[in-house]
This record gives sequence, C-alpha cells and structure tokens, in this order.
Amino acid sequence: MIEAENLSKRYGAKVAVNGVSFRVEPGTVTGFLGPNGAGKSTTMRMIVGLDSPTSGRVTVNGKPYGEHRAPCTRSARCWRPRPSTPVAAPATTCAPSPPPTGWGRSGSTRSSR
Repeated sequence: MIEAENLSKRYGAKVAVNGVSFRVEPGTVTGFLGPNGAGKSTTMRMIVGLDSPTSGRVTVNGKPYGEHRAPCTRSARCWRPRPSTPVAAPATTCAPSPPPTGWGRSGSTRSSR
C-alpha cells in the first residue's frame, strides 16, 4: 500500500505540491492525472525518496520507500521518468533506460535508396 499524508513540497517561494493525501491499496489500478506543472512528477519523486517532502509523509507498506531492503530489485520494472523529462539524473533512477528504437543509420539509408 502507498499512503501519502498531507504531502507538500516547496522550492523557495514556489509550491510544487500542496497538502496531497491519498491511499493506494495493493492490487488496484490507480491513475495519477493532472495538467503540466501540477506536481505529479514531484509527488512520485517523494514517494520513491528522490526528493524529500517539505512537510507530510509518504510510506510504502508502512515505511518510507528507502527503508525497504533493495526496493528496486523486487520487481522487473521501477518508476523512472521518461527520457524527455529532466526530473532526475540518470544515476538516480532505479533501472536503466530502455534501448533506443528505430532503424539506425544503415536501415534509414537503405530505405531511402
């Protein structure tokens, strides 16, 4: 279970997340929607310990994510931002980025001839 209680994050005078509370039960499918700049990525970063909340707390199965033993090795996929989203340095994500896709230079040249 993921539980957030009155979670807030400020960057100086800028409020990124303001008093968010929610509970996600195991086995449920949960959407996390909002417009650009609504604090979705910041909230996810706080859940997995990449950012500390200014106030409030978030737990995964009753304790902070970072206190779990080897949290990223228990599943094949971990949360990571899309490559186009500069919210975390590559060294701070918990899984390598997927390999690039596409034809590559040779396939592209062949198809254009």
